[in-house]
Amino acid sequence: MLAVTLMAVTALGLIAGQLWTAREARAMAMREHAAWIADSVAEATREPSAGESAVRQWSARATALLPHGEASIGESGGVLTARVTWAALRDMPHADDVIDKPESCAGADVPAGSSCVALAFAK
Repeated sequence: MLAVTLMAVTALGLIAGQLWTAREARAMAMREHAAWIADSVAEATREPSAGESAVRQWSARATALLPHGEASIGESGGVLTARVTWAALRDMPHADDVIDKPESCAGADVPAGSSCVALAFAK
């Protein structure tokens, strides 16, 4: 009986570890997509002919790749910032559970339940 109990507890621990790893991998994939989109927005904005149409195009891609994704450009103190925000999913880890999540999104106010990636660049 003791051996069966020990095996059950061990199996539950392994399952919990696998679920945590899967959630973290999904969160990391979303942050990777957001960073890629922010980099693309910054590169497209540097072209003189691109402008607002490039931001709209990449915002549409952010919506397609991320839940409620949105790409935007902001300016603070002469520095441009490409920002991508998206809704954090219910089964995603909370901000306190993620070890490597950045503190804020370039000092911008991000609504509760949202995640953000910001990339500063010069034009």
